[in-house]
Amino acid sequence: MSARERVVLDAAPSLGALYAKAAGSRLRALLPGGQAAGGTLPEIEHRLEALVADPARLVDYQRLMGDTVRDTLPSVFVHGMVFPVAMSVMVREDFPLPLLGMVHLSNRVNHLRPIPASATLSATAWAANLREHRAGTQLDLVVEVSEGGEPVWRGVSTYLARGIWPGSRPGAPSEARAPFTIPARTASWKLAADTGRTYAAVLGDYNPIHLSAASAKALGMKRAIAHGMYLAGRALAGAAPQDAGYDWEIEFATPVFLPSTVDVGYEDRGDHMVFSGWGARSGKPHFSGSITTRPDGPASRA
Repeated sequence: MSARERVVLDAAPSLGALYAKAAGSRLRALLPGGQAAGGTLPEIEHRLEALVADPARLVDYQRLMGDTVRDTLPSVFVHGMVFPVAMSVMVREDFPLPLLGMVHLSNRVNHLRPIPASATLSATAWAANLREHRAGTQLDLVVEVSEGGEPVWRGVSTYLARGIWPGSRPGAPSEARAPFTIPARTASWKLAADTGRTYAAVLGDYNPIHLSAASAKALGMKRAIAHGMYLAGRALAGAAPQDAGYDWEIEFATPVFLPSTVDVGYEDRGDHMVFSGWGARSGKPHFSGSITTRPDGPASRA
């Protein structure tokens, strides 16, 4: 792989300013009938030093998720801390896809060891693997986080730009999905209409598709949907180990429209835990994932 040029950020970007920039880019980029995803991903990485968690925001997050209030950082909270760095890559002028309206497909995370709440972190983000999807173009956003030069967290988020094709041929062949069988229900989550706004108030992710029916409709949704990382945070709360590193992943099948009730099931399979969520009324799958404790810490990283 060719070396990436590094851009060192002076401070954490404001998500509000980044979304404003993304809105301008969307108006320029989205044309009737769709648009080709021109060019390639920039060979650039953005880096931010001296990231420290806000203690009050951390407690607010843990309470929002129903998690234990403790002095280590939950994995999704780390994602929220570094998300502005990743997003700053996606709003670059040379980024080939419009950010607003992208669909969050999945996450794969290596949480290499417990991270103290007081840790001073560094984050490096870049985009990779631009490729075709049956509904448009997908890519990965990679963020690596370190403490004192030691890797402690790595996340790969996969996003889809719907209706924007990497070439003249519209869409890769559909991949067959395994039929969804509703598992035993462990819990039910009642998500209010303001769930997206509540999550945004804690972690700052004010993407319009999550905030209100009106703002979501402007971006092609029938009404507001829950943040994917809110669902991941709820799924991990109480299930992820607190005293060891762990790997987790989540795949999103269908949006959770707000308000909604989501049924959730967990199954302990010995060496890992699997979980899934589905519509309490419709029975349609919303997400599925797994949590695996890391036996050997960073040395076991794939």
